Amino acid sequence: MITLNTFLAIGPMQIALVVAIVLLLFGGKKIPELMRGLGSGIKEFKDASKDDEVLEEKKKEE
Repeated sequence: MITLNTFLAIGPMQIALVVAIVLLLFGGKKIPELMRGLGSGIKEFKDASKDDEVLEEKKKEE
């Protein structure tokens, strides 16, 4: 019986496999561009969630 903890465990072999697949799919030159896009997307998401919090606080004050 496989437990949930064992199933979701991420070890060095799984990380190496994912890195190898990404390198094969996108190539070494494309990866920095992908990471830049991912970083900017996360930043935009955080900014949008902060804006929502500010709007909610203003509505509560009124």
